[in-house]
Amino acid sequence: MRTTFPDRLSRFLSQPYPFYYKGKSLWMIAVILLIFSFVFNYFFKPFNVYLPEHRMSYLGISAIHSITPFIILLLFSLFRVPPETEEKWTVLKEMFLLVTLLFLIGVGQFLIRDIIYDNPDNWSWKYFIEEIRNTFLVGSLIVIILISLNFNRLNYRNRKRAEVLNMTSGYTKQNFDLNTENDISQSAGKYEVFIETQVKADDFMLKVDNLLFAKSEGNYIEFYLRDVNVDKIVKRLTLKELESALEPFPEIIRTHRSYLVNTNQIKGVEGNAQGYKLKLKSYEGTIPVSRNMIGSFNNVMSRN
Repeated sequence: MRTTFPDRLSRFLSQPYPFYYKGKSLWMIAVILLIFSFVFNYFFKPFNVYLPEHRMSYLGISAIHSITPFIILLLFSLFRVPPETEEKWTVLKEMFLLVTLLFLIGVGQFLIRDIIYDNPDNWSWKYFIEEIRNTFLVGSLIVIILISLNFNRLNYRNRKRAEVLNMTSGYTKQNFDLNTENDISQSAGKYEVFIETQVKADDFMLKVDNLLFAKSEGNYIEFYLRDVNVDKIVKRLTLKELESALEPFPEIIRTHRSYLVNTNQIKGVEGNAQGYKLKLKSYEGTIPVSRNMIGSFNNVMSRN
């Protein structure tokens, strides 16, 4: 069935997208924006320039116009974004945030008019609307281009990395189909470890070979175990406590803030703009590898 433009647009907007607005990433974006804004304003002069109004040289005006978005973007670091929001970030959320930032930058450009221009109407609604309009005219074009380019760059890079991992690790459908039954019959609990939970009666012995992955849900851990079928059991403990208990088993690694995965149960890796998605044996869904854990995941898989 042929997909329509709205369908393709909806699929694009719902794609995972990395969250950059914290720490070193935020500073890098702010500096790039500062340089780009200055070069664009000074050399291209996107709007009419009326020299008699200027309180300073056009070089100084371009610098001030560029510093404003730099400061506004850095102010975003004062707001703490929950980790679960970062991990569920999408292209649509990125664009919505950037539209908000463009509006704030437009307001900032309006507030500094008295510093730049000698005009008695600086504080009028006319110039308020004009500054916001000008910011959106220039900023929207830049935002659309940069998001599309960056999304395609990240998506392509992670897909290629995933393809290399699949090839080097031998994750082919043929190999998986041949070995699935043998894997199940041989995973009869070669290794067992005692898991102490926060409820004494729930303590249990975990067959590490049978563990597909563990997922943190609030104060509980969901264990997905593979035998003939995939079973789920829920125990009260933290992911950090479980990770500590499973430390002697190098095949169990953290791939995400909420997930521990048994690398011996991986049957394939898919890449997207935000990181990887892992396909596991006998499990229909996928497990995320977050962007900041791709490096450590690649290192582990290259040693296997």
